[in-house]
Amino acid sequence: MRDVDVDDAYANLLLPARIREAGLDAQDAAFATELAYGTLRWQGHLDAIVVAAAGRPMDEIDATTRSVLRVAVHQIARMRVPAHAAVHESIELLGDHRGRRGFANAVLRRVTATSIDEQVDAIAAGMSADDALALRAAHPTWVVRALRRALDAEGAADELEALLAADNDAPRVQLVALPGLAEPAELGDESTASPLGRLSPAGDPWRVPAVREGRARVQDAGSQLAALALTRAEPVAAGERWLDLCAGPGGKAALLAAEARASGAHLEANELVPARAGLVRQALAAVDPSVEVAVGDGRRYADVDGVYDRILLDAPCTGLGALRRRPEARWRKQPSDVPELARLQSQLLRAAMRAVRPGGLVAYVTCSPHLAETRAIVQGAIADGAEAVDTRAVMTRIAPDATLGGTGEAVQLWPHRTGTDAMFVQLLRRPGGDAAASAR
Repeated sequence: MRDVDVDDAYANLLLPARIREAGLDAQDAAFATELAYGTLRWQGHLDAIVVAAAGRPMDEIDATTRSVLRVAVHQIARMRVPAHAAVHESIELLGDHRGRRGFANAVLRRVTATSIDEQVDAIAAGMSADDALALRAAHPTWVVRALRRALDAEGAADELEALLAADNDAPRVQLVALPGLAEPAELGDESTASPLGRLSPAGDPWRVPAVREGRARVQDAGSQLAALALTRAEPVAAGERWLDLCAGPGGKAALLAAEARASGAHLEANELVPARAGLVRQALAAVDPSVEVAVGDGRRYADVDGVYDRILLDAPCTGLGALRRRPEARWRKQPSDVPELARLQSQLLRAAMRAVRPGGLVAYVTCSPHLAETRAIVQGAIADGAEAVDTRAVMTRIAPDATLGGTGEAVQLWPHRTGTDAMFVQLLRRPGGDAAASAR
């Protein structure tokens, strides 16, 4: 918790390593995971309780004590840990530092003196409706408003509280069977929104042979559907050339590579960050190690005219659609991030539309439902001449049982409806090309 707070560490990368180092059994590992992920998800909510009890802002509390208090209050508020045990064990984490122990003990005594609900009601009493909802649902207010606008665009603003609740539910691990290498039945019996997906059995996914052997991967069903929308929108002609424009960390690239190998297409990948390009190569190793992974800014493909038949642009975004899987992300993003990301998204999409051949397909994908990162970007591309493809019809054919959101011809997935990350997918076609190529 302290490393995430002070050093901007990523919990999903750090925690599993710490659990392995500690040699925890399955039960203790699950408890530690809920302590960390649950505390990070509910951090804003927990901070409000701590601030009220401490009588000072969180940034005036040292990082170690701040982390200990958050973990303690999460146990008191949201876990079945007796309050006295949560307080005692948390205070012990502060060692022999009398000042920290005394301060934390005083704060936690105030927290345990009345019910958490009463404390939250008192804090919310002086807030606006949006701020109060953000407090109770542990989302920044600007995120609450952005999600409401995205839902309202499809006439579903009344689903906001269900969406916020889904963001706070610990998601089950989802797996994908890579075509030609594994069958979904090998991964378990519980299906997902993707025809290639299954919910992982309890415990470490590496216990599943196909995952351990690289024939299947951990991947959210929404990401699977985003890739499949591109590869299965229309029949593939042997020798097609595909590009994964922003490929890191490699999950979609692995699925694209499997689809390409099965259909006789050729995949290339690009990633800006060298370390992430290395992850892409690792992801491709068990599928098709011959896939070329270039390192560089994807916007440079604006200088490549009409080379590719299909391009996946999984654009850098705020990640507001994956808050349930990235517990600390909601507290790191700021509304000021959106305009800069939107400019980058537009530039990358223009590059993709230039690099695809006339008649070819581009899948514009974000793991964010924010309208500035989704509809606005697509509308800009259409204004520049791109043709929207009926992505809803394509996705319905691929996943007939999935409840698809979105407006017009785009698809917006939602965790509270489909059990996936909130992926946005819009297929676009570069105008021109002969009729046969456009109909492939």
